[in-house]
Amino acid sequence: MEYNFNPRGVCAQSLSFEIEDNKIKNVNFHGGCNGNLKGIATLVEGMPIDQVRDKLSGIKCGHKTTSCPDQLAQALNQILEAKE
Repeated sequence: MEYNFNPRGVCAQSLSFEIEDNKIKNVNFHGGCNGNLKGIATLVEGMPIDQVRDKLSGIKCGHKTTSCPDQLAQALNQILEAKE
């Protein structure tokens, strides 16, 4: 299933990804630090969503209270909470 998320407080304007068999696939950040975000997307490919959420949650970018990886974790958290 494909999901779209509008990050807040970061440079990326949108985030999309798929979840298949409880694993994350095809992560795409639109905007933000292109190389870093492609790297993150590649690293989390195929990982269980709860593991990605736990690893990326709380990461900050500079003086900001969040980051693009943290925004991905928050999106995954919303999905996991909705399943409960």
